[in-house]
Amino acid sequence: MLEGVLFFLAYAIAALGCAMAAVAVARIGSLRRPDRTASIAALTITAIWCGASAALGSSYPAVQGIGIIRNLLWIFVLYRLFAIDRRNAGLLSVRTVVTVLAFVELLQAPLLLLRFDDVFGGSATHTVAILRVLLSLGTLVLLHDLVAKTNSAHRGVIAWSAGGLVLWWGFALNYHLARWLTSDTHAVLEGLRPLVALSLALMVAIGFARSASTATTALRLRPSREFTLQCIVLMAFGAFVVVLVFASRQFLAMPGDVSRVVQVAFLLAAAALAILWLPSQAWRRKVRVLVLKHLFRHRYDYRSEWIRFTETIGRERDSGQGLKQRAIQSLADIADSPGGLLFTPDADGVLRLESEWNWPDADIPTPAAPLALVRILEQTRFILEFDEVRHGISHGGEAEHVPQWLVEDVRAWAGIPLVLRNRLVGLVVLARPAQNRGLDWEDYDLLGIAGCQVASYLAEQAGQEALEEVGRFDEFNRRIAFVMHDVKNLSSQMGLLVRNAERHADNPEFRKDMLTTLRNSTDKLDALIARLGRYGARTASASERIDLAKLTRRIAQRLRAQHTIQLSDNGPCPVMGDLETLEQAVAHLAQNAIDASASGTPVRIETRNDGLRCSVSIADSGEGMSAQFIRNELFRPFFSTKSGGFGIGAHEAQAAIRGMGGRLDVESREGVGTRFTMDFPIADLETLMNDADRLHESAA
Repeated sequence: MLEGVLFFLAYAIAALGCAMAAVAVARIGSLRRPDRTASIAALTITAIWCGASAALGSSYPAVQGIGIIRNLLWIFVLYRLFAIDRRNAGLLSVRTVVTVLAFVELLQAPLLLLRFDDVFGGSATHTVAILRVLLSLGTLVLLHDLVAKTNSAHRGVIAWSAGGLVLWWGFALNYHLARWLTSDTHAVLEGLRPLVALSLALMVAIGFARSASTATTALRLRPSREFTLQCIVLMAFGAFVVVLVFASRQFLAMPGDVSRVVQVAFLLAAAALAILWLPSQAWRRKVRVLVLKHLFRHRYDYRSEWIRFTETIGRERDSGQGLKQRAIQSLADIADSPGGLLFTPDADGVLRLESEWNWPDADIPTPAAPLALVRILEQTRFILEFDEVRHGISHGGEAEHVPQWLVEDVRAWAGIPLVLRNRLVGLVVLARPAQNRGLDWEDYDLLGIAGCQVASYLAEQAGQEALEEVGRFDEFNRRIAFVMHDVKNLSSQMGLLVRNAERHADNPEFRKDMLTTLRNSTDKLDALIARLGRYGARTASASERIDLAKLTRRIAQRLRAQHTIQLSDNGPCPVMGDLETLEQAVAHLAQNAIDASASGTPVRIETRNDGLRCSVSIADSGEGMSAQFIRNELFRPFFSTKSGGFGIGAHEAQAAIRGMGGRLDVESREGVGTRFTMDFPIADLETLMNDADRLHESAA
């Protein structure tokens, strides 16, 4: 029952395909091709034969008669193919062979009638099979002569039609040879007949489409990669079903008990195979790679890849991913990579982690990559293949500068530099895809172009953020200007009040209290004006020698009234800088540590002098901060997590420390605590270096 349904569907689909191919050839086939009319007629009769076979069965006498007409028309198509380079008129042998083949096919009509009357028993069936074998051999020889002797200018025109006929007559040779040897039709070969007819029709239609006179009328049979993969999976499933049907028929011929045991074992094995392999992602990936490698000229469908890239990079912010994560994903999707990291250069030019996508457990040092690698990537724009680096292969001297952590992390597969106007905007490191492979020229081209596009997006966002920051600074300065104007007016009014009170007050005690209060208020307002003035245009402060150890002791003594502070140092720490600015930065970071610490939990302040540099670390055991918050929010001006805060303390502290030649580093873990470390060159470092140079010269 199932076998009959499958045969009906196969013949019905083949009939529809042949009919569509005939219509396509009629619409797009060039009138100058001599085989156009013959091909339309042959495809039409083949469609009728397939439809009749689906309705009546291929062994019905009328269907057999249609089959004879079908073969005669395809022989005539073969003859008309010789006319493309005008060999049909000049070669008597071609006409002779074609006439003989047509005569052999016509001889089968009376033999088929004799076979069905059972006049000669099975001898007529054997004779028909032998004649069809000879007919197939003759057409194949004629096709070889056609292709071998056609000049190169016309070979492309006949290639598809000739290939389809080779497939058709080659299958016919095997089909009728099997009938001659076994006196029966093999089920698998019978099931393949409509598929071969459909393939013949498609190849003829493609041949006419490729040789159409104009591009606008050409049939562009270019299935997408996804459609091709789905068709291959469907064909594999169909072949699986055909094998099951054929095997079941073979098992029925076995003895009763053996047949049942073998059938059960076979069905269990088939079910296990279907469960294990059909849903397997690894199997699907291998099939995809095989199809893309052998059926398509290029691995990538550039139109689909660019559409997906644009949709990913331009996704709305409410999708839960920022631009940096979308930038990683857009490149990872192209190479089927499961994750990636984005590194961007900091103020010193070295690469630091900016964002990650599906790579949460990466142990990345700071800085992540040296400045030398940044310079090489800016000059070469070469995509890094880390497997080559692990084998010591270097194309532009980049291998020796790739950091060791990237070499040791086997997940790192490719590094895509994001270069815009000869400046490295970032570096995306992609994780190794599930189907491990090396990079080739298509990867370099597509990932390189996409990397340039990502660089433009990131640069545009950075420019927008810079404009927004400038706008916030401008707004802040305007507000401070208004505040300073009002405070100055208030200070002048209070000063006038003081002078009038000194002149007119009658009560000495009242006058004394009033003067004291007003003078204190005036001093406070003047101090506020001086502090607010620092947010406007600032003049460079004179640099002086400062002992960090004394400075931290003084600040700790002042803050101990609020919170417990543990202080330690290893002696004097002389640095050069502005005392007021440095004291304000240390006090701000210490106050933040106190605010983050629970009551009874001490804040630890440690000052160290290692002979070359001096450092101050301030650590607390508070809630800590995430790496993303530290990268993107901590030093962002006018962004504060405190109620009523300005959000400029950390930004101002970092700017002040950098202005004095120092560096501010942050270490934090959520639920553990935070450590701020300020590091400065020692004040006597230049003197020590000069002394060392003099000692070296004297020793030389």
